[in-house]
Amino acid sequence: MNSSKLGSYYEEFDVGEVIRHELTKTIFESDNNIFSLLTMNHHPLHINRHYAEASQHGKILVVGTLVFSLVVGITVPDISGKAIANLEYQNIKHIAPVFIGDTIHAETKVLKKRISNTHNDRGIVYVETVGFNQNNIPVISFMRKVLIKMKII
Repeated sequence: MNSSKLGSYYEEFDVGEVIRHELTKTIFESDNNIFSLLTMNHHPLHINRHYAEASQHGKILVVGTLVFSLVVGITVPDISGKAIANLEYQNIKHIAPVFIGDTIHAETKVLKKRISNTHNDRGIVYVETVGFNQNNIPVISFMRKVLIKMKII
């Protein structure tokens, strides 16, 4: 039996590489409700069907920070599984609305990487991730810098 891989070491990332993440997630109403409660986001657009039906989209919108958190989570097995820390998130863009029942998948491009200035056993990998719905419509994108340990010193 093969053990599952959790992340990559710094040396295993190649600039320009595009990683298509295997994990996907269908967002259920319960996911959206629990996240709204946990984060105290009680905007009726996210938790009130009657209110949402009278809005621009005509149905409940999934909380944007849930979509962001979900897409970050989808990338963990490939990007940050061996991370020491996520150092920075940049340019978070909510490109299209996400609704209850949408299935989210993601891909990440490695933009650049460099060895840490302070520790020679780790490096910083700069990536851009795009999350898509089941129709391959981009719904969110963001960049981040991840501090990742090296396999070899």
